[in-house]
Amino acid sequence: MSRNPYVRKVSKTGWYLTQPRYLRYMSREVTCIFIGAFALLMLCALQHLSEGPAVYASFMAALAGPWSALGLLVILIFAIHNATSWFNVTPKALPVQIGEEFLPGKYIIGVHYVAWAVVSLLLLFFAGVL
Repeated sequence: MSRNPYVRKVSKTGWYLTQPRYLRYMSREVTCIFIGAFALLMLCALQHLSEGPAVYASFMAALAGPWSALGLLVILIFAIHNATSWFNVTPKALPVQIGEEFLPGKYIIGVHYVAWAVVSLLLLFFAGVL
């Protein structure tokens, strides 16, 4: 028996590029940066709202620029990627067993997408868009 076992060399910066599933995992995990930035933006909006209507109006005017709109669009794209990728791995994390059989993953994923659509429509309705 060897005292120095073989240790496979793994790149410290590019290990996730070796397999597609690692790349999908990292793409899902990097979205947290953008979702966190949006959460901080919402906290700033709440702070400005608490300081009065004039301060909040100036904050909203600052967000009306084209760069803000582009940034919010990028955040929306990353949020959609995060949600869809988590919905697609849900059957592995939450298998539903009915008797001896497991519910096919497409039904679990479908229920998540339908719930997402219903909640989105309800939010649009209560926001006065619909």
